[in-house]
Amino acid sequence: MSEVAQYAVRDGIAVITLNNPPVNGLGNALRSALLAHLKKAEADPAVKGAVLIGSAKAFSGGADIREFNQPRTKPDLPDVNDQQDAMKKPLVAAIGGFALGGGLELALTCHYRVALAKSQLGLPEVKLGILPGSGGTQRLPRIVPMAEAVKMMTTGNPITADKAKQLGLVDEIVEGDLLDAALSFTKKILSEGAKIRRVRDMKPRVEGDPKAFFAQAREMVTKESKGYPAPLVILGCAEAAATLPFDEGRKVERDGFAKLVATSESKALRHMFFAERQTAKIPDVPEDTPTREVKKAAVIGAGTMGGGIAMSFVNAGIPVTLMDTTEDAVDKGLNKIADNYLATVAKGRLKQEDMNKRISLIKKTTSLQDASDADIIVEAAFERMDVKQEIFRKLDAIAKPGAILASNTSTLDVDQIAAATKRPQDVIGTHFFSPANVMRLLEVVRGKKTAKDVLATTMKLGKALKKVPVVSGVCDGFIGNRMIEKYGQQSLFLLDEGCSPQQVDAAAQKWGLAMGPFTMGDMAGLDIGWEIRKRRYKERPDFVYSKVGDRIAEAGRYGQKTGKGWYLYQAGNRKPIPDPEVDKIITDYRKEQGMKTRAISDEEIVERLIYALVNEGAKILEEGIALRASDIDMVYLTGYGFPPFRGGPMFYADTVGLSKVLSSVEKFSKGYMGSVWKPAPLLVKLAKEGKTFNG
Repeated sequence: MSEVAQYAVRDGIAVITLNNPPVNGLGNALRSALLAHLKKAEADPAVKGAVLIGSAKAFSGGADIREFNQPRTKPDLPDVNDQQDAMKKPLVAAIGGFALGGGLELALTCHYRVALAKSQLGLPEVKLGILPGSGGTQRLPRIVPMAEAVKMMTTGNPITADKAKQLGLVDEIVEGDLLDAALSFTKKILSEGAKIRRVRDMKPRVEGDPKAFFAQAREMVTKESKGYPAPLVILGCAEAAATLPFDEGRKVERDGFAKLVATSESKALRHMFFAERQTAKIPDVPEDTPTREVKKAAVIGAGTMGGGIAMSFVNAGIPVTLMDTTEDAVDKGLNKIADNYLATVAKGRLKQEDMNKRISLIKKTTSLQDASDADIIVEAAFERMDVKQEIFRKLDAIAKPGAILASNTSTLDVDQIAAATKRPQDVIGTHFFSPANVMRLLEVVRGKKTAKDVLATTMKLGKALKKVPVVSGVCDGFIGNRMIEKYGQQSLFLLDEGCSPQQVDAAAQKWGLAMGPFTMGDMAGLDIGWEIRKRRYKERPDFVYSKVGDRIAEAGRYGQKTGKGWYLYQAGNRKPIPDPEVDKIITDYRKEQGMKTRAISDEEIVERLIYALVNEGAKILEEGIALRASDIDMVYLTGYGFPPFRGGPMFYADTVGLSKVLSSVEKFSKGYMGSVWKPAPLLVKLAKEGKTFNG
């Protein structure tokens, strides 16, 4: 017991220290120890008060995630809270680092709270589709104004210690040694005849008419919660805090928690939470694999992608050399980077001095030789094999021994690129997603000869760049683009059969995707997909595709960058406007091909788009291109605007039931262009066995 929480007495004050690294997660052993130590402090006549403390870096991050999908064992956090409430001696929470979720609920049940200035306090449960389940929804609105409590709980965003002090959540901001400061504070309140201030006994802080407040809050939360159930259930709990006695409010909270934890949205969000932590686990690359040092980077190509990648490096404090073939190209790239930073400064999300510091870390050049001292060189040139091989031949000649040579290719064979060098073990794919300084996904493509320490270093670097690195094997399109090609293929077939681009996009968005396939194509640039299809026609003449997308590109309609693609765009506005010219191109193509049209439901549109992803995902999994189904889900959640409440394509298929997915795939295989719907053997196998992808 004493390992996860220590007990000591200093000058008549019990000091109970949480010691369950890394975040003092409130697992069963820690809860048991806390309960025992609180009882001990209460029973000891020599103890006049008690301090509950973690480390300067972490008070507590709340529930222990290792217990998430396990049956809970007593004592639970509410049992610990009951003991806190029963204390007749003042109990002070000393907060360092963060008090989040159950950690803040633990602090809220203390009688006083002191915090280091840089601490963060919050109840982020809503981000997992649940609510604070240990009195948080009842106590927080009794100590901070109701509007602030609702905001904290429905957004899940933490607040600073300063803000917490202003709101009344923290009694004192302390400096220096946290324990010394907490002991001084406790002695001071004891000398002043400290009262036992139980938050549960306080009146809720609702200003004005509660009915009017909650009616307005409900309207606002409904608008912002976008179909997620948790924010409105949390609001209902806050209303119970304002209108019912504490214990009755707790019952509303418990019922709300039980309801939410069973929802598909919460299951999907929890899956996402764990999936993100799984991506770093590579079976044959142990966690203690030595990594190479990355203190300097170089990026070859100063276009949109290269500039975004350079920003990712300097945002993490890594100096970067940005190289392109002409002064003009490098200057254009640097100006675009400066414009991006200026926009962030204008929004108040970055200080001017931080912008200047970041830009000062970028060195521009037109000479490849200037990349010779870089620890990693990322090539972000045109997506053509001959171009990339030529660059890698040159990099092989100038890069220092042990430098990592990375390609930002989105579809090309990393092994062929590596073959252009004498050091294939140092070559890896780093597929950033556009805009690279914003998008969280990083597909890390492991070549046949990529060294384990190169892979481990790149994964670690991905985290340092605040990305979610996901390992992919080598195949055309890797995980994300290989699957999206099947999705794109279906979207064009839907046009052949009678849909309009806006009908397909609207159905996809209504289902929860950030944007539909045609809006997405216009944003990415239709010339890129056209280039890939032209390559396909040569390399794989058997590849089936509707040529309607080619007709759009042949008309010079490349999307937003040309002001017209599948839609029209007005200057300075990204809102897609339906265009009769596109309707004519589609109609003419159908006539030319002698196609019959039919009415297609939104349900069929969504099934064809999503199950096309799932079926290809199953093949990718079976071939070992992806390590696990949850990695595929992370690719789609962080790189393709897949709705978090659906949990990713593979998780969504699991929730529908694989036998249902299989029967739809078999049905589509008998319809238009049915030959592309060959069911993946893994899907067939798992469906027959009643299993899931994320089993």
